[in-house]
Amino acid sequence: MTETRLKPCRCLLDEAAPDLARTVREYVESLPEETRAEEALYRARLRVCEACDALRSGTCGLCGCYVEARAAKRVQNCPAVPRKW
Repeated sequence: MTETRLKPCRCLLDEAAPDLARTVREYVESLPEETRAEEALYRARLRVCEACDALRSGTCGLCGCYVEARAAKRVQNCPAVPRKW
């Protein structure tokens, strides 16, 4: 019998793991306002991540973070070299 393995998608958590996405959203919403990136910056960062070959089912293949959580923090940056954001 052969085992079927799902190929990781190049997608954010909403598509890859809705339950986990809800938890990450709650985490992002709990960040203090002064540490959270502005909404426009957050959305721009996620667009860059969605186009990145390192994105695997909502996780960055370079550092292992959930991209929605990393992009939400004002002082974070992309782990790629050279940095994409």
